[in-house]
Amino acid sequence: MSPTFSSLKFRNYRLWFAGALVANVGTWMQRVAQDWLVLTELTNESGVAVGITTALQFAPVLLLSPYAGLLADRVDRRKLLIATQVGQGVLAAGLGALVMSGRAELWHVYLFALALGCVTAIDGPVRQTFVAELVPATKLANAVGLNSASFNAARLIGPGVAGLLIAAVGTGWVFLINAVTFAATILSLTRMNKAELSPMPTASRAKGQLREGIAYVRGRSDILVIMVVVGVVSTFGLNFQLTSAMMARSEFGRGAADYGILGSVLAIGSLTGALLAARRERPRVRLVIGSAFAFGITTGVMALMPTFLTYAIACIPVGLASLTMMTAANATIQMSTDPAVRGRVMALYMMVFLGATPVGSPVVGWIGETFGARWAVGIGSITALLVATGAALWAWKKWDVTVRYHVRSRPHLEVLHPTLPDRRAETAARLAAQEAADRQSAA
Repeated sequence: MSPTFSSLKFRNYRLWFAGALVANVGTWMQRVAQDWLVLTELTNESGVAVGITTALQFAPVLLLSPYAGLLADRVDRRKLLIATQVGQGVLAAGLGALVMSGRAELWHVYLFALALGCVTAIDGPVRQTFVAELVPATKLANAVGLNSASFNAARLIGPGVAGLLIAAVGTGWVFLINAVTFAATILSLTRMNKAELSPMPTASRAKGQLREGIAYVRGRSDILVIMVVVGVVSTFGLNFQLTSAMMARSEFGRGAADYGILGSVLAIGSLTGALLAARRERPRVRLVIGSAFAFGITTGVMALMPTFLTYAIACIPVGLASLTMMTAANATIQMSTDPAVRGRVMALYMMVFLGATPVGSPVVGWIGETFGARWAVGIGSITALLVATGAALWAWKKWDVTVRYHVRSRPHLEVLHPTLPDRRAETAARLAAQEAADRQSAA
């Protein structure tokens, strides 16, 4: 099997991958339908209303993520995931029924977005850490990359399908179809072989466990740099649902189908980035910073594109850069974090990554309404370039970074940072120990 897909040789991971792919397609369909419902049916093309909807959906991450991370460290992750999938399916069905009845109002969508945000806030940390139970520790980076591939393959399919369905039968059916897709994840989780899972250490009940997770992150300058970079880019740059809707509708005068196409084209680059990430054994902080800088460049170019076609084409490198940054950040943190606190650390990461959206979406929506849709895209470019440059300069000074170029040997470009704690030996020892335990268990 190709190294890119090596995690798929494990049955439990194959089940997870297939179920998650179906559910992710439905999720992307609902995201497009929800934004289009607010933008064109419940308001007079209000970017602020779309931004508020997005903010309400992600606001619970700010409040619930630390507790969700602690929950992920304490309980049976498989059972918790089943519960969150049921919750998301019920909410999608409820909103779909309301829209189909013709009684949906803007405040209804706000309320459902907030409720969905509460469920997904709990789902996020356990979803991120559960993958470590499905594959040996040596395959974790590959599995994280394939998870991103699944998510972005769904992004490739979902928005286009949603756009066509909205044009054909309306937004209500899209919500109902999404509700059904969660059955795929629930089925995959119930069919897993428990004996083949590799349970991570769980945290027993004790005082100060939330502070323990925060203290762990504060002591890791590499994780802090990743969180700052990803947080800023996410706040102002990763608002594609909002900016694509505004560009399609306001700048190019297009409808729902073309809005869906923009999401699918963006996913071409994202899927490419995810597959490349699956081949990468040891992502590092410098890749996060470099891809954030690349995101700033490509987003700036995209904002300047004069036609719908050129704008759509420019979405591809933007998707590649953004996914490379997100996957590198996720895998770097997971692979270098103590498994006993991984749920809490990933919860803090998710709080920064997703929790930035409630802050950024209304601001970006206001910028789009006040200065035009292109500036709503352009602010993401400007802030990404600033934070990537700032992080690089800070790392250069604080970690005594040196760069060496070798003409005749590989790697040609070598980046050294002697004052940053080198955790590669620690990580390698932990992976080797886990691999030995896996072999012994299989025997």
